[in-house]
Amino acid sequence: MSTETTAAPPSHTTFVPASPALELTPDQLRFRVSLPPDFHTTADITPGTDFIGQERARAALELGLGITSSGFNIFVSGLTGSEKLEALRNWVARHAQEGQTPGDWIYVQNFGHPDAPRAIPLAAGHGCRLKHLMSELVKTLREELPKAFRQEAFDKEKTQLKEKYAAQARALNEALETRAREKGFVLQANSAGGIILIPVIQDKPLESPEEFARLTPEEQRAIEKNQREFAEEMVAFSSKQQEIMRAMVEDVRQIERRFGDALLTPLLARIRHEITSTEVNEYLDEVKTHIIEHLDDFKEQERQPPAMPFLPFMPPQEELLDYEVNVVVDNAATKGAPVLVESSPTYLNLFGTIERVVDRAGRLVTNFTRIKAGSLLRAQGGYLVFNLEDALTEPAVWKMLKRTLKSGRIEMETYEPFAMFSTSGLKPEPIQVQVKVLVTGSPSLYHLIYSVDEEFRDIFKVHADFRRTMELDSQHVMVYSQWIAKICHAEGLPHFDRSALERIVEFGARKAGDRQKVSASHADIADLAREAAYWARKDNDTLVSARHVQKTIAQRVFRSNRIEEEIHDLITQGTILVDIDGHKVGQVNGLSVLQLGEHSFGQPSRVTASVAMGQAGIVNIERESRLSGPIHDKGLLILSGYLRNRYGQDKPLTVSASLCFEQSYSGVEGDSASSTELYALLSRLTELPIRQDLAVTGSVNQWGEVQAIGGANEKIEGFFDICRVRGLTGQQGVMIPAANVRNLILRPDVIEAVERGQFHIYPIRTIDDGIALLTGVRAGSSEEEGTVNGLVNKRLRELATNLKAFGASGNGADPKKTEKDDEQPEKDKPEDPAR
Repeated sequence: MSTETTAAPPSHTTFVPASPALELTPDQLRFRVSLPPDFHTTADITPGTDFIGQERARAALELGLGITSSGFNIFVSGLTGSEKLEALRNWVARHAQEGQTPGDWIYVQNFGHPDAPRAIPLAAGHGCRLKHLMSELVKTLREELPKAFRQEAFDKEKTQLKEKYAAQARALNEALETRAREKGFVLQANSAGGIILIPVIQDKPLESPEEFARLTPEEQRAIEKNQREFAEEMVAFSSKQQEIMRAMVEDVRQIERRFGDALLTPLLARIRHEITSTEVNEYLDEVKTHIIEHLDDFKEQERQPPAMPFLPFMPPQEELLDYEVNVVVDNAATKGAPVLVESSPTYLNLFGTIERVVDRAGRLVTNFTRIKAGSLLRAQGGYLVFNLEDALTEPAVWKMLKRTLKSGRIEMETYEPFAMFSTSGLKPEPIQVQVKVLVTGSPSLYHLIYSVDEEFRDIFKVHADFRRTMELDSQHVMVYSQWIAKICHAEGLPHFDRSALERIVEFGARKAGDRQKVSASHADIADLAREAAYWARKDNDTLVSARHVQKTIAQRVFRSNRIEEEIHDLITQGTILVDIDGHKVGQVNGLSVLQLGEHSFGQPSRVTASVAMGQAGIVNIERESRLSGPIHDKGLLILSGYLRNRYGQDKPLTVSASLCFEQSYSGVEGDSASSTELYALLSRLTELPIRQDLAVTGSVNQWGEVQAIGGANEKIEGFFDICRVRGLTGQQGVMIPAANVRNLILRPDVIEAVERGQFHIYPIRTIDDGIALLTGVRAGSSEEEGTVNGLVNKRLRELATNLKAFGASGNGADPKKTEKDDEQPEKDKPEDPAR
């Protein structure tokens, strides 16, 4: 039988009419918020602090901030809006003002192990001061050392040393010449600066090789022997000469060291006096030793261009970088404990890095002055706030964060995403950090990480969960007024009068979806206030009134409801089939909610059912076509349980039925249509037509109780809009679960239609109540004739009996029938099972 058929049960059936259904009155539907009579405008309200009304979350924050032990970092969930990090920073900053200002951290050269720069803690502000003093020291030395070496006293001592060692050199040369004459040679310098041995025969030097050749062999052998012996002696003389030169150079250096020490000592004493630190004193001792040993480094160096011009250039005099001070943490301007918000929690921003530069030879190198601190180190002694969801998407951040928080120290290293380009050989000393980390994220993220990562539980022991709603009472109404007052004062907005604030509180209740609660989202309320203030200024009004708030809400809908209007047009034109009057068997108007961005709206959908003899049970067409979600499938299984519980106690349920959302192509999820599908199925089983001027929503349990659903306001308004466009008849309405009455905060036009009797809203508690309203027949019991349940029970029994008979014959004929039976009068034959 087609779903378009309006067939009725056999005429001989007598039905028990249903009792009139109770509907909600306009007074029950109206929702109004009234402020105290002494309230006039938000100008009279003192702006409140952040997180008003979030007592549970504030208690968690105060606990986490008050415990300094490791591991009591805070995971903050439930904060919404783009300003959540800043709001959290402001709240923490007020607590941090009472904290102690931490000191500075610097990195300096480790002269004993250059690959391991030293980390030194200093008092706040002393880092930059030491950097300046060391810079002045180097500048002074470069200017004054050359002058000291040009002083008359320095030149006099240097001249005396030269004369002393020149005399020793002359004496050595004379001794060498004397020994040469004793061996029969004279010494003669050549053009290359070397010494030539010339043999002497009878006091006459041999002037040419020819003269040497005319000598007798015995004379030649004697000369060669003496030459070899004298060459060995010349080696010893040369060693003595080098010793004299080394002694002279060392004595000159000693003079330079003495003059350098005399210049350096008072300069270092000044630094020691200003910076009181044992570690700084040890460092300055090493600086003094290194400078004395490397006085030549302060001479002018010629600038050399880089081999690769496109890369950063290493400045000249890189040797003097050994005396630089790299201030990685500077708290000179900090008052109280630092509070940092890291909006981009990448590895580099959180943990820092060691940068690389190009040296004179074009090599990619680094040094301790290229150590750059991240926000985790700069927040040392204070608080760091960032979004954990953003951090988890960055490579290596989570692993490094856990390591740092567990160990309590941070190790600076070069961030090398591509290992083949790794060049850093530095391993700076780790720095002990004591920082309170506050991360934000969704509640689902917290529970996910908590369940899969055991280390997470040890490092984030405090969970500050901001609730999304709060009770609608005088205290939290005052919270709203304080929020609005704060925005007006901070952003120079016009203040809100009594009616405007009442409408905003009503908006918060609608946002919460509950008459007894309001939304706790500061961001949503703030945005609504800003938009309402815009419309007030556009109208040249000095105060924001309810008219501006209502216009804001209407404009939001107007900007977002294009798709909604197009769907309404398709329904009005008949492209999407929805009936809003008449009666039909096995067809019910279901209601769903579509969410498109920030706009959600209700849409009616035709739900149909078909029934036949068989054992397939209830077939969900959406599920078979893979267009339904698991919750919707669960609702269908619960529906089957209801049928077994209600009608299957005395017989097997042998039925083949199918349920379908007509013209649904994008998927169905949720169980709010399970009662709708059950109504359609009961209608098809009983052949009782259902009112098409009613739309239905609500989930059902196995006992037939109609349960609360979400989006009740949107569903009611969605069906009302369709009826209003196509024409209100005075009979149309919506059936909702009775448990959803507290969630109703409807538009004024819907309530006005109810007041005029043009639209109706029925609270339903059980399936029996709903089917009676839809069919006009009392639900009754399974044994009661003329009731819905009685008809369902009868039909299911007929299906079971007929299926048994059909199976016994194999082709529908009873094998026990005789020829005489086939000839019996028409009136005595069994009733057609199809009826």
